[in-house]
Amino acid sequence: MSRLKDLRVKRGFTQGKMAKELGTSQQTISRIEVKDELVPTDILIKASKYFNVSVDYLLGLTEEKHNQQCEERM
Repeated sequence: MSRLKDLRVKRGFTQGKMAKELGTSQQTISRIEVKDELVPTDILIKASKYFNVSVDYLLGLTEEKHNQQCEERM
């Protein structure tokens, strides 16, 4: 999931820092970033909320970072 990595790098986070913020392990973040592992739903939702982007954006289903629900939360 390269978009998650892009967001992580833009924040200046290590995989370990990202893992702590999302309540998972560094190994899980690493496997997600190299596409060896499906993203657990809870991590996907936490990342979406943390980075204020849509799940569809994280999954590569859209180029738009925000959907209507994201905008309503702002």
